[in-house]
Amino acid sequence: MKTFPPAARPLITAALSMSAFLALAQSAPAPAASSATPASAEKPYKILQTTQIPAAGGIDYVTADTANRRVFVACGNVVSAFDLDTFKLVGSLPNASGHGVALDPDNHTGLVSGTSAVLFNTQTMEPIKSGIQARGADGYIFDPATHHFIILSHNAPNLHVFDSKDGSEVGTVDAIGLDGKNAAVEQGASDGQGTLYFDCEDEGCIAVVDAKTLKVTGHYDLGEKGSGCAGLALDTKNHILFAMCRGSGASGGPTCVILSATDGKIITTLPLAGSSDGGGFNPNTMEAFSSHGNGTLSVIKEKSPTEFVLEDTVQTKSGGKTCTVDTKLNHVVVITTEAAPVPAAAAASASASAPAASASVPAASAAPAMASASAAASAGSAGAVASAGPRGSAGGRAGGGRGARGPQLLDVIFIGR
Repeated sequence: MKTFPPAARPLITAALSMSAFLALAQSAPAPAASSATPASAEKPYKILQTTQIPAAGGIDYVTADTANRRVFVACGNVVSAFDLDTFKLVGSLPNASGHGVALDPDNHTGLVSGTSAVLFNTQTMEPIKSGIQARGADGYIFDPATHHFIILSHNAPNLHVFDSKDGSEVGTVDAIGLDGKNAAVEQGASDGQGTLYFDCEDEGCIAVVDAKTLKVTGHYDLGEKGSGCAGLALDTKNHILFAMCRGSGASGGPTCVILSATDGKIITTLPLAGSSDGGGFNPNTMEAFSSHGNGTLSVIKEKSPTEFVLEDTVQTKSGGKTCTVDTKLNHVVVITTEAAPVPAAAAASASASAPAASASVPAASAAPAMASASAAASAGSAGAVASAGPRGSAGGRAGGGRGARGPQLLDVIFIGR
């Protein structure tokens, strides 16, 4: 994943205040669902609801707190919380720029994964501690065995470890790659029993880390199909890892490498419908999920610890590269961004003023005028001026476009049977 850019401007924070969000959140009807016939007797997955809110900036990860019935999305410099039962927006945390939120359901705390991370109360949406340093912050996991938040990085240190109650730093792991090298760490998983797993995108392997000692205890080679591993899911009961790999021409394209979490032995591989950036597993349905920027979600059924099938391919939305699982309702949540509709009056006004501006305003001063027009259009449509953020969208790696492009909507897509 790419380096996280600076936080959005104060204008964006104001535009995305709590009142604006709550007043203007809306739900879009569900489109037609699956593009493939399931490989089992189960009903196919489909989009149940898409909740849209005005947004600005880039997105990366989405994280569900199943126990407390919320799902959290970081977009630009605002974290938004949605109800997992009603699908509605229920709160927001401004001035919290990051890739997503690591959650401790027991302590009701969340850590926004940014280079200047923010610890907050997930029930009240009030900040607890800010300015927590995490160089190169990107992905994250929560380890329930130690109550640690772990922020992942492509730079040394590869892992930053914090206490989930007060945000104090516990330690770091400088490099988790092969032969003690730095690794591009994408996603991680905890077995809840003291072992952590992290995929190393640039080395085609899974690094195994002791959760208590923070020592690397081994590496699992993903083989020739394991190029560009970016998503990771874990069946803790049967000790099975699902490594979602983007692949390449040589490796045969996007692939899920399924392997033993005990010894790293590869069990099988299955094709994915697109380039993965997120994985998840539901122990209730025994299914693993891989989300893709081309607007698909692959569903893999674990029929037994040695038998796996590609069960379904669900159409989501373009840019929906990351996902999370609600294990109470057996739903999957995918996020993306899209351009917001511009009101006709604002569009006409901008169109009418453009020729005059080009005729009388020097090229060097045209940009501020356009930015002002964009801001006005954004306010009129309850949106905000989109700015470069973490892993922007259709042109970036996880939803909507990376640069400033006018009013924007965050789409939170709820998928189920």
